[in-house]
Amino acid sequence: MTTVNVRYIVNDVDAAITFYTDMLGFKLEMHPAPGFASLSRGSLQLLLNRPGAGGAGQAMPDSQRPAPGGWNRIQIEVGDLEATAEKLKSAGARFRNEIVTGNGGKQILVDDPSGNPIELFQPF
Repeated sequence: MTTVNVRYIVNDVDAAITFYTDMLGFKLEMHPAPGFASLSRGSLQLLLNRPGAGGAGQAMPDSQRPAPGGWNRIQIEVGDLEATAEKLKSAGARFRNEIVTGNGGKQILVDDPSGNPIELFQPF
């Protein structure tokens, strides 16, 4: 397998496209309808769906609807965590924490415009 696909439910696909492309270096692959877009960064394919749009945005049999947020997340490795975090802060991004240091490096959690978490990670 050379590509990993991750789907995020977002409130506003256009706002998410801007965030991921301008702030995190993703490339827009396709945006065929207002409720869906596909982005890429290396071998990661990020599929963005608005609730109610397409098959992935439909309600479950128990009437639960897909919604953004939660704690599962993608991790993006960056070369300079402090500089990346400062760029995002300057653009008004919302962070869940400050930079923390773990066994293998430093990380911080930033939310996309819909509240989906992204872990930015700089290895030692």
